[in-house]
Amino acid sequence: MQKFQPEPWLRGTHSEVPATPRAVLHALELAKEDLVFWCGELSDQELSGTPSGLPSIAFHLRHIARSLDRLLTYAEGHPLNDRQLQALISEANTHFTHAEIFSELSAALTESSARILKLAETPDALNQPRTVGRKNLPTTVAGLLVHIADHTQRHVGQTITTAKIIVAQRG
Repeated sequence: MQKFQPEPWLRGTHSEVPATPRAVLHALELAKEDLVFWCGELSDQELSGTPSGLPSIAFHLRHIARSLDRLLTYAEGHPLNDRQLQALISEANTHFTHAEIFSELSAALTESSARILKLAETPDALNQPRTVGRKNLPTTVAGLLVHIADHTQRHVGQTITTAKIIVAQRG
């Protein structure tokens, strides 16, 4: 397998967006490209598989999609709602089809990018204080955005590793 274009951060896109949100947008674009590249051809069964006891790819994809919503809700200055809390609890349920999983992921990445762009429109938004979780741990909008990029890419890496194991076991 080989990719044929530079990573999103090297394509000169989003130049009108401040550096931190731009980097997060690029991280989400790279996540989508990598996940489609490495996992796009896996079967429903392979997406739900747990080779060597690793979390399934389906779990990681659903977690990425749903954690984006939660973290951006905090960045926007709101607490989580009941729907988001129920979604968190149900992330481990991975008995969905390839189409359902990738549809949820794609929608979450598209919506998240729009929300990040909206946050970037507000002057000095990145320095605004925010809190996270039930303990109201302190951070800023920028802190949350950086964590979104880090957290998403961490799960993408785990997903790629799991996909490579699954493909190797086919053979």
